[in-house]
Amino acid sequence: MSATLSLDTLHQVALGCSDLARSVAFYRDLLGAKWIAQFDPPGLAFFALGRARLLLETTQAPRPGGVVLYFRVTDIHAAHAELRARGVACDGEPHAIHRDDDGTFGEAGATEWMAFFHDPDGNALALASRVPPVRNS
Repeated sequence: MSATLSLDTLHQVALGCSDLARSVAFYRDLLGAKWIAQFDPPGLAFFALGRARLLLETTQAPRPGGVVLYFRVTDIHAAHAELRARGVACDGEPHAIHRDDDGTFGEAGATEWMAFFHDPDGNALALASRVPPVRNS
């Protein structure tokens, strides 16, 4: 394997959408993603998600279900409540997905929590949070 190739940072994720204005409003206004630019034509919009970018591209037939975007949040319960207050329909309450007893993904004993929802074209999205283990004093 070449030393010049390392897939350790996500640069961009592209999602198809049927209505660019509706999708821009969803990601920018409801979810609070940082809008970078929009190009019409050809019907592209870019958002900054930390060091990665989200590209929304207009397509006649979006194909939801092939990608899930996971957004890391500090307090999943507060973030979930904020989404619902903004009118975003969620698939359910935040719930524990995995307790990382071995510390594979970070601090040993922390629990991964997630809550799922969808954008206007049915693309799956999720809030994700690591809850540290409770320490007995």
